[in-house]
Amino acid sequence: MSAEGALAASVLVPLGAAALIGLLDRWPNVREAASLLAGVALFAAAILVARAHFAGEAPAVELVPLLPGIPLMLRAEPLGMVFALVASGLWIVTTIYSIGYMRANRETHQTRFYVCFAIALASTMGVAFAGNMVTLFVFYEALTLSTYPLVAHHGTEEAKRAGRVYLGILLGTSIALQLMAIVWTWFAAGTLDFAPGGILEGRLEGGMTAVLLALYVFGIGKAALMPFHRWLPAAMVAPTPVSALLHAVAVVKAGVFTVVKVIVYVFGLDLLAAGPGAWLPYAAGFTILAASLVALRQENLKARLAYSTVSQLSYVVLGAAVLAPLSVLGAVLHIAAHAFGKITLFFAAGSIYTAAHKTQISDLDGIGRRMPWTMGAFAVGALSMIGLPPTAGFLSKWFMLSGAMGAQAWVAVGVIVLSTLLNAAYFLPIVHRAFFRAPAAAEAHAGHGGHGHGHAHDHGEAPLPVVGALTLTAAATLALFFWPDLFLALARAVVVP
Repeated sequence: MSAEGALAASVLVPLGAAALIGLLDRWPNVREAASLLAGVALFAAAILVARAHFAGEAPAVELVPLLPGIPLMLRAEPLGMVFALVASGLWIVTTIYSIGYMRANRETHQTRFYVCFAIALASTMGVAFAGNMVTLFVFYEALTLSTYPLVAHHGTEEAKRAGRVYLGILLGTSIALQLMAIVWTWFAAGTLDFAPGGILEGRLEGGMTAVLLALYVFGIGKAALMPFHRWLPAAMVAPTPVSALLHAVAVVKAGVFTVVKVIVYVFGLDLLAAGPGAWLPYAAGFTILAASLVALRQENLKARLAYSTVSQLSYVVLGAAVLAPLSVLGAVLHIAAHAFGKITLFFAAGSIYTAAHKTQISDLDGIGRRMPWTMGAFAVGALSMIGLPPTAGFLSKWFMLSGAMGAQAWVAVGVIVLSTLLNAAYFLPIVHRAFFRAPAAAEAHAGHGGHGHGHAHDHGEAPLPVVGALTLTAAATLALFFWPDLFLALARAVVVP
């Protein structure tokens, strides 16, 4: 297959899979096999595109004309390939996890779940490979709409209310702010194509540039920059595989990816370094610290992980906002590092729920003795979020910190150091509870033949697909520390085209 064919396949394969999955509703095993094979095919397409890039090609495909001079267009560039490789690779693992989780918890509407998941991945790949800002906006909105049924999956009043918050904030910010910024960019630059070094140099005055940047950054609600972050904790009512999709594979990554893409390929580092972007590190730093403090107070495990995501996303924004080549490189790496680490944490939370039906942190005493694979993987993900070696999170934080110090961006340095301590404060007690505290007396009695209440898996690990998936993502979190060459090469190409 040609690189152009692989580029088109990155959107068409998951769309075709969605249609096929819908037709296979009566045959669950075949339906899930189709979803898994589609994930493998999508990852293979992303690898072909990456190989073409490293061979010196620049594949591009025009899908359909949208507006005069503005087609719906896919184009491969290094930043997009980082996102595409992460999202397509994690779709495979998330599908394996979903098979175990959805069956073990007897979730309803499983066909709808897999269909929407596939459409969401098609939208994600469209965002990753968007050749211009209008194409990115179209797929960005498609991602919001395709994930709404996943957020409201359970159909309860709480799920419906969360779905309304999800749609309201994400559609409201993108239509009211981001779309306005796109139209303004078109009138100012005469083009919406992405270009190394940006397209706005010499087109706007300093004050107007700062306003346009604010419209973009706050209009990209999926980046969860405060105050437009409430949709993310609200969406925690969804099944855990959906949480993994929202927090690691697609939605939030589409947000911070778009922020970085706008900074690098629409504004350009040189234009923002002249002063219009000076406010952004403060906004990102506030979100990092405030969300970390909120996370400290959360007793529900998924809620703590949700506010951790709000905080961790703004590391990407902060790294890009410092505008130093090393910090931008760190921001790009953190897209991948956070994806592997955070999906591991959510997979572990779902495994705990499936095997022991526990959701509160105070109930996790001694659970590492019963679920060593799950909690071992959780510990790896937690260390990555803190930024300790030998995990992927150490690399991305190191580059961001080095870039900030080199640029004498002391506010950013202070935020990274202080937030790292806060990360440790809300993650390490969970690991300590799991491995170094004795289980509750009633639970210990039940584990030795008592009559404790629970589910079929209460005395061990979750089903094999669940544990296997979280073990793979934990291993990837470690592997990215030791073998970061692919993502480092792509990140360097973003900084130095």
